[in-house]
Amino acid sequence: MEPTPLEPVDESWQRALVVVAHPDDVEFGAAAAIARWTDQGKAVVYCMVTSGEAGIDGLAPDECREIRVAEQVASAKIVGVEEVEFLGLPDGVLEYGVPLRQAITAVVRKHRPEIIITNNFRETWGGSMPNQPDHMAVGRAALNSAGDAGNRWVFPEQLVDGLEPWGDVKQVWAAGSPDSRHGVDTTGTFDRGVESLQAHRAYIDGLGWENFDPAEMLEGMSRPTGSRLGVTHAAPFEVFSMTWGE
Repeated sequence: MEPTPLEPVDESWQRALVVVAHPDDVEFGAAAAIARWTDQGKAVVYCMVTSGEAGIDGLAPDECREIRVAEQVASAKIVGVEEVEFLGLPDGVLEYGVPLRQAITAVVRKHRPEIIITNNFRETWGGSMPNQPDHMAVGRAALNSAGDAGNRWVFPEQLVDGLEPWGDVKQVWAAGSPDSRHGVDTTGTFDRGVESLQAHRAYIDGLGWENFDPAEMLEGMSRPTGSRLGVTHAAPFEVFSMTWGE
């Protein structure tokens, strides 16, 4: 059975906010797409809900946090992202609910994006490999924040010092979702996506993956996706429209 072809994402936007749970979440697949968009002159801001302090078994959280924040900032610069916010919520124990929606909504209202990009928040990655609870919680909350941000009666305490509701998020994109029906050509920026993952050296080393090759791993995802889009490399996205009838 032939894989279902992907539709190109709509790139007629200028501002995007990337909301993910941990440093490195963008780099495991979507960073090459970010490089494409910043090359087009689009403005992209990263929001890391945690600082990844529980991500390296051999490092205490305070030390790990400092290293991973620095790695993420360096990684973002490789793909043209200069602004990275860290919300500082606790790594590994995030829960979907009103407090998480509230924290993300404040960032959406601040940056006023047209597109919100998050990670796969389905229960699996398309097979038997379960998704992480933090990914699922953040992705769901990021999706909900697109509506929350435009409602002045939801989290009204945020609307001070000139901050206004923001109801112009057009779409929310979940990168790497097994239910992806859209994709973006990353052939021209694939190498920078690899470089951005390599910038997370301490994290990769801490995982203890023997003979791990970032380029080989990313190619294993980008080439099959590219074949569905008719290109060499591509990144897949599940697209949620925030506009009625689209």
